[in-house]
Amino acid sequence: MDKTFNTLDDFLGTHFIYTYDNGWEYEWYAKNDHTVDYRIHGGMFAGRWVKDQEANIVMLVPGIYKVAWTEPTGTDVALDFVPNEKKLNGTIFFPKWVQKHPEITVTFQNEHIDVMKAAREKYETYPKLVVPEFAHITYIGSAGQNNEDVISEAPYKELPNDIRAGKYFDKSYKRLNK
Repeated sequence: MDKTFNTLDDFLGTHFIYTYDNGWEYEWYAKNDHTVDYRIHGGMFAGRWVKDQEANIVMLVPGIYKVAWTEPTGTDVALDFVPNEKKLNGTIFFPKWVQKHPEITVTFQNEHIDVMKAAREKYETYPKLVVPEFAHITYIGSAGQNNEDVISEAPYKELPNDIRAGKYFDKSYKRLNK
């Protein structure tokens, strides 16, 4: 997709796939001005996916955006997107329990929030594992805001490649093969 990002409206409704320098691959969607959806395709949390995560989304300067949120797991996330350069910097602050028991989080979070909250109370939180990483954006799609088809099923091995190859969404950004 050839698009120049200048305003916050340019960013909202955009669907990204990116790979951190440590090899973790993520798929992320700026659903609207206060909500994000995402799937994790690589790394210790591969298989995790989340819809309707409340987030703070701002434009720092034209074409540079900061997104931050706290998950029900107690994990804090801060992402700086520079889509015109196809770059991203992310810092994730994982509670100790998430480091020790990542398998608890590898699920569709929305259906297991009670499990996340129980684990957060049962296990140790500190010290947190801080993971600061740069990432290269490998896909940018214009999905439009509040498109429920963008992140609508569990991640599977070839999903990022299917999206990049144009095999997952039709021209109006609706999921194929539902």
